Amino acid sequence: MKKKTKILLIYTGGTIGMVKDYKTGVLKSFDFKKLLTHIPELAQLACSIKSVSFRKPIDSSNMNITHWVRIASIIEKQYDRYDGFVVLHGSDTMSYSSSALSFMLEHLSKPVVFTGSQLPIGDLRTDAKENLITSIQIAALQQRTKPVITEVCLYFEYKLYRANRTTKINAEHFEAFASLNYPALAESGVHLKVNQENLLRRKGRKPLFVQKQMDNRVAILKLFPGINKEIVRSIFSATNLKAVILETYGAGNATTEDWFLKEVGQAIRNGIYIVNVTQCSGGSVIMGQYETSEALQKMQVINGKDITTEAAITKLMYLLGSGVSSKSFKSIFETSLRGEMT
Repeated sequence: MKKKTKILLIYTGGTIGMVKDYKTGVLKSFDFKKLLTHIPELAQLACSIKSVSFRKPIDSSNMNITHWVRIASIIEKQYDRYDGFVVLHGSDTMSYSSSALSFMLEHLSKPVVFTGSQLPIGDLRTDAKENLITSIQIAALQQRTKPVITEVCLYFEYKLYRANRTTKINAEHFEAFASLNYPALAESGVHLKVNQENLLRRKGRKPLFVQKQMDNRVAILKLFPGINKEIVRSIFSATNLKAVILETYGAGNATTEDWFLKEVGQAIRNGIYIVNVTQCSGGSVIMGQYETSEALQKMQVINGKDITTEAAITKLMYLLGSGVSSKSFKSIFETSLRGEMT
């Protein structure tokens, strides 16, 4: 008899774990121990499902490093007991959290699938059931007794994406996420189709290591026409600041006004890492392609290539927390660690 795959659900909070009290109309968290009551279809899956919840479920807008460490620690503690993990999370910051976990879980060899929903699980038109059922099915996929997926992913509305390639693009549609610079890892239709060529291949056989030191002395500076020196200077001069994501125009372009380039140059001399990431949802930074990015390239601004802002900020936190030396920081950031950049 084939052994059942064991899946652990980790509920952090968010709409997916809510049911509506039809008498009052109020949303409330439901007991995940009674999951089969709400989703009897789960009984058809050939896997064993257990769940664990945050003692106090949180809205994803309140997510922070402490919560990321808690999720990672649960996975670390239960890693040998389960074949896959499904993290239920509010959609608003899901791309940030899942990107963070992709870096924190070093040498991961099992699936970690983040999912959520736009409507509560008890709602008549909910997307929660499909997202949850398929996420569990994906986490349980095995080939020759080994997991098919060995990375941190995000599943939403019929598509499985590499987590650190995603961004939330819509607050109202069921299709809330996109991965514009990398194709889907799997698609759910009449059949569940896994795009094997897009999966992250694990190198080596090292055991899981969880990096729990994340440094949040980082900032995001989005450029806009008319941005002034005082605003830029106030960000670069923030106490204990270690790194800044510079969200530039198009293929990595920025104003060439003297005051701006002087502020960037001074920040770099002060030991602040500056990463050039495009404001565009898709596409890549190509520094030096235009005159408006040539100066940044000469100043050794870090090239974010086609990384998302969500992955860039969490990668910064991870590298700073890992104690990477200033000498190698630029080259390590510009290297793809978990498939987050092309």
